[in-house]
Amino acid sequence: MSKLRVATVITRFNGGAGQVALNGALALRRDSYEGTVVTGGVGIDSKASGSGEFEAGAEVLYGDAALTAAAAGDLTAQAHAGGLEIVQVRSLVPQISPRDDLAALRTLTRVLAEGGYDVVHTHSAKGGVIGRIAAARAGVPRIVHTWHGFPFNEFQSLPRRRAYIGLERLAARHTDAFLAIGSETVTTALRLKLATADRIRLSWPAVEVAAYAAPGGTRAQARRRLDLPLGVKIVGSVGRLTFQKGPEIFARAIARLPEDVFGLWVGGGPMAGELARLTAKLGLQDRMRWLGHRDDVADVLPAFDVMAMASRWEGLPCVLVEAIGAGIPLVATAVPSNQDLVQAGETGLLVPPQDPDGLAAAIAHMLDDPARAGRMAERARDRLGECFSPDFLGSVLEETYHGTSRRPRGRTG
Repeated sequence: MSKLRVATVITRFNGGAGQVALNGALALRRDSYEGTVVTGGVGIDSKASGSGEFEAGAEVLYGDAALTAAAAGDLTAQAHAGGLEIVQVRSLVPQISPRDDLAALRTLTRVLAEGGYDVVHTHSAKGGVIGRIAAARAGVPRIVHTWHGFPFNEFQSLPRRRAYIGLERLAARHTDAFLAIGSETVTTALRLKLATADRIRLSWPAVEVAAYAAPGGTRAQARRRLDLPLGVKIVGSVGRLTFQKGPEIFARAIARLPEDVFGLWVGGGPMAGELARLTAKLGLQDRMRWLGHRDDVADVLPAFDVMAMASRWEGLPCVLVEAIGAGIPLVATAVPSNQDLVQAGETGLLVPPQDPDGLAAAIAHMLDDPARAGRMAERARDRLGECFSPDFLGSVLEETYHGTSRRPRGRTG
């Protein structure tokens, strides 16, 4: 029996979505599946012109060339080490760029057709839309998409939100099955009639929880490694420095807390310069540290007394599972689908988005009542089941890839 050829398509191969995509691909049995990861051109020295059009050069990179050109800090090296084939499509970029987007559609259609894939599984907004249309045009028999959340949200203008919903509906016509990370993602998809019920399955972030379980003494070691001041209370967060994640809200919350509370943020991104200026404006230079991207999050988490997520919107971030595995008490914004893990007053505290006062008050409560915070953290860890493991995701993928649900009849690429 021949192996099933699966191509995982994702624009930016990092963050929670990238980790879930990687963990799922690696969980598939090597004796039954051949896996390829197709990523976008983020971090590649494309020498793009001002119009957004790429100059002459290799339009697609394969294998070692793709590995060499990978974006700093992404997961390409781990995928390669795990035995997955690597392909990079230079024009597949996160930014809206009509010229590059059309080029990416043409190139990705060719790559998927030449690859002879049985299944194409897409992740992320841009890769999800372009990837599914390209897969349909290439004649791929089965097309799967994971919603890690949606690119549309209440913080956008109505025309933009409607445009994004329209694009998702277009791509959904070319999708045989969906995995939806978090219960609210399922609810939103059904409410907006993005797909029929038989094509949607609830899924969860896939995390090696045991890797985040901190042994005794790790807290002091983590603080020494980060050269943190003695005797301070540490409030941390993990995520890209983007509007979605609300890092400026986190900083303003830290500014409202006592002088012995120190803020840490793990993750880099386009708001780094703006946040450095805000830190100075708030007078937080001595108790707010932006750590940038790190590959050792499991070693950093034990330094936290509280994990505080300030996101304006989410799917269901992996970092919540990681923090629970590390036994860190949680404060998070009441946005989809955080409540799947952070149940108000039971396994953590929920606060409104865009509310630094509310975030600061919830953090203060956790810091002032460590016994209650510890009980909530313990209950959160007790409720993590096997459905958050990579092995469980692998079984879900096997069922989905061999499933019987089908895209609407009469739809072609």
